[in-house]
Amino acid sequence: MKTRFLIWSIFLLSIFSMKAQENFSVSMNVKTEPTDKIDFNETNIGISFNKKISAKNNITNTLEYSNLKVNYETDSYNNPYENLDRFNQISNKFEFSHEISNATKLNFSITPTVNFQSNLDADAFSVLGNFEIRQQLSLTTNISIGVARTTVFGAPKFMPVVSLHYQINNTGSLMIGFPDSKISYANNIRNMFSLSNSFNGTFYHLDSQNNLNTNATKVSLSQMTSALEYERNVDTNWFLNFKAGYDFNKKYDLIDNDNHKVYDFNTGNGYILGIGIKYKQ
Repeated sequence: MKTRFLIWSIFLLSIFSMKAQENFSVSMNVKTEPTDKIDFNETNIGISFNKKISAKNNITNTLEYSNLKVNYETDSYNNPYENLDRFNQISNKFEFSHEISNATKLNFSITPTVNFQSNLDADAFSVLGNFEIRQQLSLTTNISIGVARTTVFGAPKFMPVVSLHYQINNTGSLMIGFPDSKISYANNIRNMFSLSNSFNGTFYHLDSQNNLNTNATKVSLSQMTSALEYERNVDTNWFLNFKAGYDFNKKYDLIDNDNHKVYDFNTGNGYILGIGIKYKQ
């Protein structure tokens, strides 16, 4: 009980301390990722607050909950692996940006997160984050360079992040980098089309009562996703988005405390379909 109270206190502290907000948004997304042997279905709910606290400083706080359901093909895997069918994640991302000059900006974020199967305990708690410097190179071009502790490869690791942003014209923009790249086009004020490529992943701590006959303590997921996205501003504050793409090099593994692979589900690649709704003020 004390452990759960501490974890929830860390997540909620930043939200309750921000009494006056300028902007906020609420979103819900559902996506399915079927493969040859396993189907992954995820639901995500998030709420985000943003406030400009001074002329040069801005803060954003985003609280998210996601639920992943895993459906195994009948007789593809023997028990107890078929019991690994539901996982949860709660994260609270706090972002701070500071303008050093008209051309240079610092961006910092810290993201406490709990990733668990069904039992929430201290072992499921971890901290992610990043630090970036954004430099304006011209009126249309800027570059960001930094370092992040991220789970794009299925386990928390420190790695460099870099991106080059180019404003093509009033309707189009381009971002090239790692782990995310995207080209976007808006044919009017209501429609936004994007083609993206991203490295993404996550992990979940397993319940201690799982008898897997291995030393596995976590499940790990990672892939490279290429997708076409469409966002429609249906009303002043309401947005709908649709996503269709394909997962390459998809991995779904059991790993130990040192993040070494102890079992490979060999899922194969597969397509991704998603739909979401957002209210933004």
